[in-house]
Amino acid sequence: MSDIIDDYKKLKFALPEKNLAWRMREAGVEYFGRTGKPDELLMPKPNRDQLLLRVDAIGICFSDVKLITQGSTHPRITGRDLAKNPVIPGHEVSLTVIEAGDDWKEKYKPGKRYIVQADVYFNGVNVAFGYVLPGGMQQFVLVGEQILHGDEGSYLIPVNSDISYAEAALVEPWTCVVAAYRIHPRKHIKPGGYTLVVGMGGGGFTFDGAICADGAPRKLVLAGVSESVKSGICTCEECSVEVIEIGKLKPEDVKPLMQERTGARGFDDIIVLGAPDADLIEALGEALAKNAVMAIVANEPMSRPVQVDVGRVHYDYIDYIGANTGSVTDAYVKSRDSELIPNGTAWFIGAAGPMGQMHVLRAAKMKNGPKKMLCTDVDNTRLEYLKAGIADDISASGIEVIFLNPIESGTNALKSAIHGLTGGKGFDDIIVLAPVAALIAGAVEYLADGGLMNIFAGIPRGTMANMDLSATYMKGNRFVGSSGSRPQDMVDTLAYTQSGELPTRNSMAAVGGIDAMAEGVRAVKDARFPGKIVIFPQIKMSLTALTDLKETMPNVHAKLKDGTFWTKEAEDELLSSKLEL
Repeated sequence: MSDIIDDYKKLKFALPEKNLAWRMREAGVEYFGRTGKPDELLMPKPNRDQLLLRVDAIGICFSDVKLITQGSTHPRITGRDLAKNPVIPGHEVSLTVIEAGDDWKEKYKPGKRYIVQADVYFNGVNVAFGYVLPGGMQQFVLVGEQILHGDEGSYLIPVNSDISYAEAALVEPWTCVVAAYRIHPRKHIKPGGYTLVVGMGGGGFTFDGAICADGAPRKLVLAGVSESVKSGICTCEECSVEVIEIGKLKPEDVKPLMQERTGARGFDDIIVLGAPDADLIEALGEALAKNAVMAIVANEPMSRPVQVDVGRVHYDYIDYIGANTGSVTDAYVKSRDSELIPNGTAWFIGAAGPMGQMHVLRAAKMKNGPKKMLCTDVDNTRLEYLKAGIADDISASGIEVIFLNPIESGTNALKSAIHGLTGGKGFDDIIVLAPVAALIAGAVEYLADGGLMNIFAGIPRGTMANMDLSATYMKGNRFVGSSGSRPQDMVDTLAYTQSGELPTRNSMAAVGGIDAMAEGVRAVKDARFPGKIVIFPQIKMSLTALTDLKETMPNVHAKLKDGTFWTKEAEDELLSSKLEL
């Protein structure tokens, strides 16, 4: 290890007088920073209940682009006066403690390394790091009570010194990938919630204790439910649920009902008994609360596909399930988790983007992962990069993988690949990594019986897709969404990274210094690189593809794996060359 790297890691240097920080004062990537440069702020000093942390590396996420593009209309900072209260974005960070205030001196020692669980909750409110709280697009950051003593404890997660700064920074996006396969559906109606049961005519429907399986809902609205069905809904003798009976619902009745009976928050469970009217299902979809379930129990398909807010499926965790057995309990209990089916078939749509590559690499490295995978993307360069990145894992595990550009190859080639991999049965899992409603809608028909679609791409709320929801009860299909993660997900992902099980550094495609932050944001927006961009805020360096280091910094390029993939040795060489302590 060079002397300068040793001094950097052991904090043997004087802090600069200024802290360079990229602040967002108005919406628009073109306005990020001040005339294309970071602000020069005074070096912060921690109060007794704060920490001063050095930002060693930061990954640029497409979520950062959305924040910077949308400004104060972004859901996490809606209404914020950015001119008076600018945002410092960035949440994929690797940090080192510089100084702890008196309250934290015993716990947080100078030189210790951490990453941040960005979804910070304090007093029940989400004050996310890099959104509400100042983030990592700066050289040094102060953190206080919200992060150090939040609702789930400390949101700083310790990192050992064996992994590189870039690897640590990329744990956060990888954590979102890991969390996407840990979605466990509710197996019962929400206790203390608001439930609506809609009868479409006919009988033969059973609940088998589903209403009170884990505790009664607060309010149960029965709309057009027949007497024969009604008598079997709740069989417990001491049920405290408030029951409201109304007549048959029309689409125009749904919104007023939701406002009157739930205070406009929406229903936690909507259960539809019998083949539903498509117009009614669309209206009911707008009456779902966050984390709600719509369960359809029927044995005849709907007359047409319906408009589904797939943005809410992603961000609000709306769960569409069903059963064709007549049993409401079956719809809930048989709803599967989001983990990939062992030895099954999987289709990754938008597979070659930075996040898509992580999903595919994880699947390729799983001990009991899918045995057949289709990876589609419209960018040939990215597809080749993905192919090279998982070649060793595919070879070792014997997975059959088809890489396909559907625009270039055409619809017939896509259908032929699907049939060849699935034998016409469809995929066990479809993971959507491109925020395009038409792709989501078009893929539904290729789900196998019992198949699951994970809408991972951050598609905005209000984005409607024309989907065949009959598949939820006729084929047992399930549609879920995934956004963010929890602290335990990050702890586990970090452990996978430190053990080498998940090489987060393989996701990296370009590097730069503090002066290249805005260019990096633009590059992510324009999808300029096939993988992640990592910025090292303590150096100055133009944004550079790893493969281009051969010309600009051959000493660093020589330390890359296969001339393409980042290593800890390459990072040490870069910092040794560029740090000015």
